[in-house]
Amino acid sequence: MNTKVVIFGLSTEGYDLACKIALNGGDVQIIDESTPSAITIKPDIAKTYPNVQALKDDEPLLPMTPIDTAVSKAQFLFFAPKIRKTGHDIKTELNSKFKSATSNIKKGSSVVYCLGTGFGGNSENISLLEHVTGYKTGKTVSYFYYPLTKQPNKPIIGAYDGKTDEKLISLLALEKKTKCVAITTSEHLHAINILKRFSNITCILEICKFTKDEKTKSELVSNEISEIYLDDMIDNLYDLRALGNSFEGGSSLTYLINGSLKGVDGYIKKLIDEIRLVLKRNELKASRTKILLLWSLDTYEMKGEKHEKLAELETKLKDYIGDVESIQDPLNIFQNDKKVIIVACSQSDYDSISKNKKDDEFIVIKANPLCEVYT
Repeated sequence: MNTKVVIFGLSTEGYDLACKIALNGGDVQIIDESTPSAITIKPDIAKTYPNVQALKDDEPLLPMTPIDTAVSKAQFLFFAPKIRKTGHDIKTELNSKFKSATSNIKKGSSVVYCLGTGFGGNSENISLLEHVTGYKTGKTVSYFYYPLTKQPNKPIIGAYDGKTDEKLISLLALEKKTKCVAITTSEHLHAINILKRFSNITCILEICKFTKDEKTKSELVSNEISEIYLDDMIDNLYDLRALGNSFEGGSSLTYLINGSLKGVDGYIKKLIDEIRLVLKRNELKASRTKILLLWSLDTYEMKGEKHEKLAELETKLKDYIGDVESIQDPLNIFQNDKKVIIVACSQSDYDSISKNKKDDEFIVIKANPLCEVYT
């Protein structure tokens, strides 16, 4: 009999998991929080639809089961919801979704938490799980921590009892030698990965602030520095904040986390300053200029960090230039009597605009550490 799996959250990460498990022989259903039913994902669906958008666009007729029924029969419940609240509201939203996801799990089932947490975050989740279900973790229900990121790091799986679950390893199609570790160990390993990534990016951002002369800029462009875009800088910001919220006081680790957070905020300010400089150099009036923020965001990604930063950038730019708009596709550019400045926020966005750009039609700014300008 196939292992029954339910994924809570029709997110990109949740759907990727569902497809992987379906192709690996699991009986998997995914819960779209906007509907009262769980959708069955079979291998043919996984092969036909590469992502959530493709599935939504085609609207195939899929077998559906009431959510309560699906969860009550699941042997594994993966928690991979879309989070769109910001600030202190994130925790409230998360707790509400986690309660909703786990309230009907059966005795002997396993909960797999797929969002990154700070130190002690899983202890809070376990307490909430026990409060909602009345089960005892490690005895009547199992708990695993499996933080999902887009980075090519070694998979991290934390287990409440520290013991490796071969069925889970098999479902995820991981290497057989993959082992589970204690929850605390998994939190530490994830924190190391997140901090290594942001420390590297922060160093680049801070040093590039001092790059003033054109010769240095042009020589740095040939380096990998020019390939880091705003889209890359924001990746896993949610996890970094979660890590920062689990500490108090002024330890070296706190300084590292806060420095990385300030590095990202500082870059947003630098990008805005560079856009204003472009107006000045080209003798453009703000009232005669339109700014287009080209950022092909994934509507279904779990964490809303990029959506949040796009909204923030758009709002701050409007303090200087009234006509600011975010777009997903360069084909959506509408020409009028204003000079258009396009800010490409990812490598794919820049590649896309490069293919569609006509001579002298508009100015393009790469949202990379050097804020390269192409006219």
